[in-house]
Amino acid sequence: MRGRSVSPVFVGRQEEIKALSESFDEALEGAVTAVLIGGEAGVGKTRLVHRFAEHCAAGGAHVLYGGCVELSTEGLAYAPFTAALRQLVRERGPDTVTGLLPDGAARDLARLLPEFGEPNGDGETDAGRARLFEQFLTLLERLAASAPTVLVIEDIHWADRSSRDLIAFLSRNLHTPQVLIVMTYRSDDLHRQHPLRPVLAELGRVNGVHRLDLPRLSRDEVAQQMAGILGEVPQYAKVQKVYESSEGIPLFVEALLDSGEDCTVPDSMQDLILSAVERLPEETQRVLRVAAAGGTRVSHALLAAVSGLSDIELETALRPAIAGNVLQIADSRAYLFRHSLIREAVHDELLPGEHQRLHARYAEEISKDRRLVPPGRAAVELAHHWYGARDDHWALISAWEAAQKSFKAYAYTEAVPLLERVLMLWDRVPDAAELIGADHTAVLERASQAANAGGDVDAGLKFVKGALSQLDEAAEPARVAQLIVRRAGIKTSKGHPGVIDDLRHALRLVPGNSLDWAEVVTPLSRNLMLRGEIAEASELISDGLRVVREYGERSLEADLLMNLALGHSLNGELEATITVNEQALELGRAANSGRIIARAIGNNIDALTDMGRDDEALRVALDGWRLAKQYGRLRGSGLFILNNRAEVLESLGRWDEAIETVETALGHGPVLRTRYALLRVRADIAMARGELRLAEGILSEVGVLKERQEEFVQDITHNARLLMRWHLAKGEPGAALGAAERVLSRNRQSSKAMLGWRLLALLRTVCDAAGSTEPERAAAVRRHASEVAAELSTTGPVVEAYRLSFVGEYDAAAAAWERLHRPHNQAKALLRAAGESARGGDREAAATRLKAALPLAEALRATPLVAEIEALSRRVGGLTQGQEQSELLTPRELEVLRLVTEGRTNRDIAAELFISAKTVSVHVSNILAKLGVTTRGEAAAAAHRLSLLSP
Repeated sequence: MRGRSVSPVFVGRQEEIKALSESFDEALEGAVTAVLIGGEAGVGKTRLVHRFAEHCAAGGAHVLYGGCVELSTEGLAYAPFTAALRQLVRERGPDTVTGLLPDGAARDLARLLPEFGEPNGDGETDAGRARLFEQFLTLLERLAASAPTVLVIEDIHWADRSSRDLIAFLSRNLHTPQVLIVMTYRSDDLHRQHPLRPVLAELGRVNGVHRLDLPRLSRDEVAQQMAGILGEVPQYAKVQKVYESSEGIPLFVEALLDSGEDCTVPDSMQDLILSAVERLPEETQRVLRVAAAGGTRVSHALLAAVSGLSDIELETALRPAIAGNVLQIADSRAYLFRHSLIREAVHDELLPGEHQRLHARYAEEISKDRRLVPPGRAAVELAHHWYGARDDHWALISAWEAAQKSFKAYAYTEAVPLLERVLMLWDRVPDAAELIGADHTAVLERASQAANAGGDVDAGLKFVKGALSQLDEAAEPARVAQLIVRRAGIKTSKGHPGVIDDLRHALRLVPGNSLDWAEVVTPLSRNLMLRGEIAEASELISDGLRVVREYGERSLEADLLMNLALGHSLNGELEATITVNEQALELGRAANSGRIIARAIGNNIDALTDMGRDDEALRVALDGWRLAKQYGRLRGSGLFILNNRAEVLESLGRWDEAIETVETALGHGPVLRTRYALLRVRADIAMARGELRLAEGILSEVGVLKERQEEFVQDITHNARLLMRWHLAKGEPGAALGAAERVLSRNRQSSKAMLGWRLLALLRTVCDAAGSTEPERAAAVRRHASEVAAELSTTGPVVEAYRLSFVGEYDAAAAAWERLHRPHNQAKALLRAAGESARGGDREAAATRLKAALPLAEALRATPLVAEIEALSRRVGGLTQGQEQSELLTPRELEVLRLVTEGRTNRDIAAELFISAKTVSVHVSNILAKLGVTTRGEAAAAAHRLSLLSP
């Protein structure tokens, strides 16, 4: 029902409605994912989105609604998504919704709605949360397959951490046409430390996410609003008074008109908002205070129980509030305040004793009958109300219970403040440990687990330190060791030193030949491998495998095998790497462990790349990505797999695809180490294309330019190589030589093709560049590099191609790179071979090699390499001007050009060639540039004129 204070006329907002409609049209094409609508409290965000939703629904769209409530920040995880899911189930039934999901997926959603059956008992906490995200994504995609779908989420400034993470995840990954998420938030609530601020900043960088700021109404629009409410044109003086007092905020306009004919201004904003409430009967106001303590939305049954009124008495008391548009009736016999500001103002008017009594009454009634609140909310509601009642005993018990429920729903970030509340109340409650069945240290351990799973490593470290301070190593060594292992993992993720020392200390605490010992050996051996301590790590792994096999612990066996395979990889022992990884993979499949399967596949992709089996590596990467999503490992092993795929694409010269893969992975918010690995791939391409400003930003972030100290062999080698490339690109061969000297000072280099041998090949280039200005230093580096090369294994075609480049056999290297289909390395080898021929006086041989190198470099858009080729060509009189235009177009560009000449759109071409529309756009831009034309029509004409598409 609506009272007279709401205008029946939708005032203003034409530009905003137009912007939303345009976003919706773009969403139908898959170009827009989400719209963020910000504005002050009371400015009309809700009415705007509901009007827009009505338009969408009238056009055949399916609109789902979800809202965040203030209680969300205390642990009501996924509140808006649960509401939208409940609406969908109510409209279509649980069986229909289940049919939209992959087999077994409904059990993940059962953590939010009991209609989907029994939740998964999966103990892999991060896996369950990731799967839940993927199921929402899949659900929206499949809903959109039958009709345009709009998901409205209001008041995301109150969203819980899990909801914020899911919002960010969907905004980054919803690329399916016909889906649009519309979200609102209070811009005036976003103080500097507000948790939504970084989310908004992140989404602002995501393609397909639009921002819309809702301004206050103009004076004329306030006049229109007043006319709609009053039913007549208001006097100018009255409009002016209301406009000046309300400052164009629609909610305040309504309140001023409700305050009387004189539109007198109350003493404060709260008085202004409460003016409509204060004119209601005393009994109505009393019941509204009771309702305000229950939250923005309260069921009829719960409100009746807490107020002590019969159904008829409650309805009689509330009728004036509904008629006055203070309360509204929601579905499922529930009441909600028309605006959260009204509820806040009413709640703030509660006296201290009244506040405690009302929250206690809510807690008592919900405790008696948990069906009084929506399914899954009872634990959180009880924690909220017992705390509000200042009942420390029950506040502690209910917070602990709510935290355990949050764990089951993968809402780890919501569990943290609940567990912090348990810790805060601990000393106030006698026998706290007996009440919850856990001691104070166990609560700290649980909190550290929740913080780590939620990605808050700083909080996790705080809790781990707190737990360790309460434990005695002599009394509980295994428990201490487990916490030290957790602390070591946090240190690794934060790039802190001391990880190996921590793990060695943990190993000394546990008895040898025990599972506790093996659980420490597993991360210790992996960290030792990554630091190049292969012999020690291998010995630990051998002992660890013996122990875990005696106990039949297959998961630890698989982890240790993968650590062993890592050592083989660093030693260049490629066949052994594949064999051992396959053993781990079989163990993972037998245990149906997504974590092990995804990690083993990722490791195999890396090994296949080093073996030159790139096509196979790409196929495995696609399978691995699919499995990572299936097993809920998308943001962990899935992004590691995407990074490996990007590395393969980079080596094959499929740079645009590599960039797209990197951007896709970065959009999923990878952990820092994976982010740096992805950025290194992007930096390699940027420098190869002469995009030095982009490269500089990336190298600064990764720490290359400041030569940040790294501990892992891969990081050290990659960073040194990138630093040398950077100095060469800047024309600083002396600085590049210095970087070469520093990296060679390490005790040992990796025999891995894409590490040690790739580095050595670049060292040859650095020495050649610096030889004329600093011959003695360059000669010393050559000798040192040759000594290192003599110690490395030379197994596999990729190693052989890099070795040939290192020793200066450039023609043989070019042929090797051609066999491997790695055009950038082939073109560089041809250029070096041409240089050798030119210095030997054979200008014709040099020209031949340059003519072969140029189209390779041009197809890659490797501008610096093209410039080098053209410069040498001018010196030897090599390249002719009569080259075929078609040599400038890659096979893929010719395919795109053929479809362009047929008048096909980018979306049509993308569907035809199984690539993204964004990639098509890049190809079209390249074609236009290479043909020297500016339009698609001119490109088609040029194709026919030059016979580029002749069969």
